Amino acid sequence: MTQQADTLFLNAHILTMDEHLTQYHPGALAVKGDSILAVGPEDEIKKAYTAAEIVDCGGKVLMPGLVNAHTHVPMTLLRGIADDLRLDVWLQGYMWPVEREFVSREFVALGTSIACAELIRSGVTTFNDMYFHEEEVAKAAAQAGMRAVCGQSILKFPTADAKSYEDAMEQARGFIQRWKGHPLIVPSIAPHAPYTTTPEILRETAELAKEFDVPLHIHLSETALEVENMRRDEGMPVIPYVKKQGLLEAKVIAAHCVHIDAGEIRTLHHAGAGVSHNPSSNLKLASGFAPVTKMLATGLNVGIGTDGPASNNDLDMFEEVRLAAFIAKAVTNDPTSLPASQALLMGTRLGAQALHLGHLTGSLTPGRRADLILLDLTPIHNSPAFRRSPENAYAQIVYASKSTDVSDVMVNGKWLMRDRKLLTLNEEELLAQAADIAKKMDAFLLEREQSVLSKLIALGGSMEEESFEVQVKVKIADPDSIVQALMRDEIVIIYERHYRQHDTYFHFADPSQGRLRYREDDFVDDKGNVTNVRARLTLIGVLREGGFAHDVLLSRSRFLAPAANSLRFYREYFKPASEVNIEKDRLRWLIKYKDTEFYINLDNVTTPPLGYFIEIKSRTWSRKDAQNKAHLVTELLALLGVADAEVVTNDYIEIVSGQ
Repeated sequence: MTQQADTLFLNAHILTMDEHLTQYHPGALAVKGDSILAVGPEDEIKKAYTAAEIVDCGGKVLMPGLVNAHTHVPMTLLRGIADDLRLDVWLQGYMWPVEREFVSREFVALGTSIACAELIRSGVTTFNDMYFHEEEVAKAAAQAGMRAVCGQSILKFPTADAKSYEDAMEQARGFIQRWKGHPLIVPSIAPHAPYTTTPEILRETAELAKEFDVPLHIHLSETALEVENMRRDEGMPVIPYVKKQGLLEAKVIAAHCVHIDAGEIRTLHHAGAGVSHNPSSNLKLASGFAPVTKMLATGLNVGIGTDGPASNNDLDMFEEVRLAAFIAKAVTNDPTSLPASQALLMGTRLGAQALHLGHLTGSLTPGRRADLILLDLTPIHNSPAFRRSPENAYAQIVYASKSTDVSDVMVNGKWLMRDRKLLTLNEEELLAQAADIAKKMDAFLLEREQSVLSKLIALGGSMEEESFEVQVKVKIADPDSIVQALMRDEIVIIYERHYRQHDTYFHFADPSQGRLRYREDDFVDDKGNVTNVRARLTLIGVLREGGFAHDVLLSRSRFLAPAANSLRFYREYFKPASEVNIEKDRLRWLIKYKDTEFYINLDNVTTPPLGYFIEIKSRTWSRKDAQNKAHLVTELLALLGVADAEVVTNDYIEIVSGQ
């Protein structure tokens, strides 16, 4: 007696991508509801099952849908906006400013819908995303009928959807609670990267991921500079650093992992982390070559991703799978290092396992969701076909097939594309809306191209500090008493520095551009000799967030960049309307008070002769943290004996400019 299915696929060349890479030719597959009921030789399946819908595959390949293991799908609307740039210039000079200006819920929904159309057309049934307003990504993906892991981004900066870290975490928690258990969407949390977060953020996001048993999506070891900075600042590579923060206790999806060694690979494997390899993005941004063959040999689940459409610039997984195979061969100097079957496995089952979805999708086996595609291998670019080896089919797909060869797509048992016609999206409407947004972005960038920030970032090496800075400045008469007070038991001195600082401030005709400071630091030893000289540029915004008791100020972040050229060069490059020079002798201590770090600066401003000041500063990444530190600053003022001294609420440049 035959069993009833909903859909029966016949006359297919089936690539199951299961543990044994089983193929059936001719094969058949039965779908009931959202899942695969049976798969096997056509004669056996036809005898055992019947269905209301019979699909004659006409000899096409029937295989699992591709899994895009890392992307930022709303960035389809940023495709081509800025290319052929260094990563720092591309990200800080173009992506972040445009996102701050344009990214909204409507922007994210439109960008996601366009991406879903492209993904479906290219045979992708599952994608792993990280962006802002991620709930809109989830809604648009679910409406299009796609399976997705949707990661709500968390950064230490204000973002397009969160003014503070607390806002972002609150959004992430609510998003996860609303979407957990959805048939298509797996909500996740996505701390962007170690260099855009803090140890506290990494720990708290890992705890949230563990609390709800959802994936944690993060960029790790993408560039050599990231790794060098981590070694310099923390004394260890990136993977040991995030392990120290407890990140690997969550179900991690690690994007890129270009610059990791054998020990770090083993650490990721032991933690059960998944890795997303992004060939096109790493090539285009010159990030390097991930050690994919070593990862696979260790047993890591390594999937393949496109990264965002702004850094790729498409979502074509056929191209990515091909590139993954080619790059591995070139890097290892071994044409056998990553065969076609293994590359396609990375684009299907291994990719699903890397996303912690292997129990749901990635292979055509009974019980898995019916996420599948039909692929036509008869076009001229893919002919003739050889069948003497089971490997021929994989080689034909990886080395010759195009995304345009995909004719039909089913996700969760529902058709999303039939005979190359999309069933859940209207491409014409989406493209018209995208063209309108592109015009607005062009106008914005044309105006912004001349901004001081853009010019600073174009020099390279610039970075944004934490979101806020807590600071207080007090005018004093007796500097020796401050030095004595720092010896109190309650204060732990981590290190002491002595500088002579020469500051040149550039003022611009447009005050909204902020002030640019060129600083030369002369490092002075205990004998009064200059041992080193460092030059930096700092763009100081005009915005202040507010204040706390004792005139403790909360200021927005600053942009920093190394100054490798002369003051004359920067004068000609930035063309300031006026300049102001300030010189001071600075003693700086990094101290710890009640387990919290602060910088204490004892300044003697000599040009112009303003006298002595003490500054207490601390960088922060959230308003709650800022409030806690403001309270501690008040206590420090009392410990240093200056609680009743004159508080100065202006920076030195503001004091000088006001004279």
